Amino acid sequence: MLLRELDYELPPELIAQRPLAQRDESRLLVYERSSGKVRQRRIRELPEELHGELVVVNDTRVVPARLHLRKPTGGQVEVLLIESFGGGEWEALARPSRKLRAGQILGPVELLEALGEGRWRIALEGEPAGEAPLPPYIHEKLDDPERYQTVYSERLGSAAAPTAGLHFTPELLERLDVERVTLHVGLDTFRPVAVDDLREHRLHGERYEVSAESRRRVEAAERVLAVGTTSVRVLETLARGGPLAGRTDLFVYPPFEFRRVDALLTNFHLPRSSLLALVMAFAGVEETRELYRLAIAERYRFYSFGDAMLVL
Repeated sequence: MLLRELDYELPPELIAQRPLAQRDESRLLVYERSSGKVRQRRIRELPEELHGELVVVNDTRVVPARLHLRKPTGGQVEVLLIESFGGGEWEALARPSRKLRAGQILGPVELLEALGEGRWRIALEGEPAGEAPLPPYIHEKLDDPERYQTVYSERLGSAAAPTAGLHFTPELLERLDVERVTLHVGLDTFRPVAVDDLREHRLHGERYEVSAESRRRVEAAERVLAVGTTSVRVLETLARGGPLAGRTDLFVYPPFEFRRVDALLTNFHLPRSSLLALVMAFAGVEETRELYRLAIAERYRFYSFGDAMLVL
């Protein structure tokens, strides 16, 4: 697959800047792969579209990772926590990074080692206590940080939310057969693909964990609905013999053999992203393009706080 196949034009006004007042009021574009039929519904109607699927969600919780700090000279520095190494050490992005040096103290942060491309190994005093790390295309401040968390978030560790799960309410979850996995989302998942041939793109590994009981239920299920691309990557890693806990660098793009995921609930993704490549692998390249054209024509809301698509 070539990079240009991941391009599309999106009117800027369709980038959702804030979540809806009610999570499950988001629109849902439903696509049946077997028949080619398309329906337009709401997330609250999801149970009516399913036929006994085990619904697998990612219960990671987003770290309050965006820290606004100052150098001793008074200059401002933004540090974005990416992944914990344990013992108070983290991988982080720092900007502006050009004049930073190992050994500098920035409030609760000590810069330990430059890792390249603005990444640092740092020591953090205490627990993370910054802002929600909203994506750069969201320009409005979030009144309630919990709206960038799923209602079932539990295991702290992500640098970004698994956004397909933001649509769920406790009431909706009660109407579904739900199982949990954990994948701590790193920023590399959202990094634009920068090579012409997708076979040359590499994802940094992301930490995941699945209980033995969850794996048993997934393996026994007749059909599995993955909520979000992160759940897909965990499920397909397990289906390829992956351990219950570890790191996955699985990059899903066409053509790809899905061994465990039978249906996918996902938001609308950025062009030139590995996430869009995954959706194309599952729904079909031309089919995905047509669904995105329809979503744009119907004025669906895109990206993290936007609407969703269900591929059956």
